[in-house]
Amino acid sequence: MKYDAIVIGAGHNGLCNAAFLARAGLEVLVLESNSYVGGAAVSRELHPHWTYSNCSYVCGLLRPEIYRSLELARHGLQIVPYGGGVTFTRDGDILGGYLDKDLKRRELARHSARDADAYMRYGRDTMRQCRLIRSLLLRTPPDPSSLRWRDLREMMHVGKEFAKLGEAGIYDTMRFYTLSIADYLNEYFESDVVKANFAGSGIIGTALGVQSPGTAYVLLHHYMGDVDGQMGAWGFARGGMGAVSQALAAAVQAHGGEIKVDAPVARILTRGGRACGVALANGDEYYADTVVSNVDPKRTFLKLMDPGDLQPEFLARARNFKIRGSSGKLNIALDGLPDFPALGAGNPLISGDMHFLDSLERYERAYDDWKNGSWSKDPYLDLLMPSLTDPTMTPPGKHMMSVFVQYVPVKVNGHDWTDADREAFKQTVFDQIARYSPNFRSLVLHAEVRTPRELEAEVGLTEGNIFQGELTFDQLFFNRPFPGYAQYRAPVRGLYMCGSATHPGGGVMAAPGANAAREILRDLHRGSTVPEGWSDD
Repeated sequence: MKYDAIVIGAGHNGLCNAAFLARAGLEVLVLESNSYVGGAAVSRELHPHWTYSNCSYVCGLLRPEIYRSLELARHGLQIVPYGGGVTFTRDGDILGGYLDKDLKRRELARHSARDADAYMRYGRDTMRQCRLIRSLLLRTPPDPSSLRWRDLREMMHVGKEFAKLGEAGIYDTMRFYTLSIADYLNEYFESDVVKANFAGSGIIGTALGVQSPGTAYVLLHHYMGDVDGQMGAWGFARGGMGAVSQALAAAVQAHGGEIKVDAPVARILTRGGRACGVALANGDEYYADTVVSNVDPKRTFLKLMDPGDLQPEFLARARNFKIRGSSGKLNIALDGLPDFPALGAGNPLISGDMHFLDSLERYERAYDDWKNGSWSKDPYLDLLMPSLTDPTMTPPGKHMMSVFVQYVPVKVNGHDWTDADREAFKQTVFDQIARYSPNFRSLVLHAEVRTPRELEAEVGLTEGNIFQGELTFDQLFFNRPFPGYAQYRAPVRGLYMCGSATHPGGGVMAAPGANAAREILRDLHRGSTVPEGWSDD
């Protein structure tokens, strides 16, 4: 059977891409290898009556322009904001990240009066960088080597956005992109725990340490959350992160698109130098003049395509694309609410992010373990209990704990992960939590543990990399995924890329899927209402 477009992979970007293509009138087929849609943005009941957000676990990057354009609220998506966070210290104290500005300032001053004064300057400077990036999220990167009017015009747009920063701001921005998160924080703060409190966002999902150049940008990537127009805010999708994918899938189907699950693609078919369809692992073939890959470049070009259809130089770029995994995830069913004595009774911070590294030195040592081939023995955890905000995820009186872990290697001391390794890794994470919550272990009913092995095998994330490719300066904007191929078009005619390996990168923002749809519709000379640009409204 022939369609107008086939999308490979029903992750959130693939679904977003398909929804916009279907809305423009194309006959669209989405093919998904798993028995469910969503990729890394899924909700699954792996323990009776508990819903886990298996991989991605918080929502804030989803672009509001896409939310409105696809009417995701009408399709059931509700984002519930959560607030605050806490960093625990080894001496039994905490640094509370309160939402109230006065409370936050007093808490910072309790650790360092100088840091309390510096925080406003830090927030202002970081937000300035964030506004620049947000203005480019829903735009197609220009090709800086092209003399086409469209690329020249986009280069002018980028130049105007930079010009708004002023001379000093431009210099600061260029420097910012090469800084480590440690160097950036050292310019503002003196307290170890204050720096540690902000450092985590610079290394999440990244195979780099806090001292590594380029990690300041990763902080920025996590700083641009947006919930209900509140910049920097994060929230939970009611019902788990699968609610995002389910709403996008409903948008696809509302516009006439078709989704097939249990349909792993084995080969992208070509004829006469252009993509013409796909062959499934079971031998079925589907045809279309437009094929869109939502899987990463390594899988797309090194596994799904005949090497003879690509130039050797391009294949070399795909092989060299940096996609190292460094993360793990635990989802834990709890029989009740664990105690964290350092918080005290009734502290609202228990509903926010919890972190357990209180110095940059501990962060860097955790990275040293990863470099040496082991999971971190003193790991960075981003721990949340979404059931405190969204009670639909557990039975009454019970709770679900989501634990993101950094750092976790692709191989353990050079060998593939074993079940024994995974169990030892789980115990390391449990030990870290139990140091600050003495009754935690007694409440555990079930734990799902995902290392890079599971993230690759079950979700399709090569090496378990949550961004489909590292967010380093050489792999951003018009270099993402490769120089010369940042405008969502593959080197084979009719083949496009729409996953997180394209601009603007990873996280559940759906911008890559929307941007790719706009380029496809432009090539097909179809009118497009895919949102472009960004505004403050």
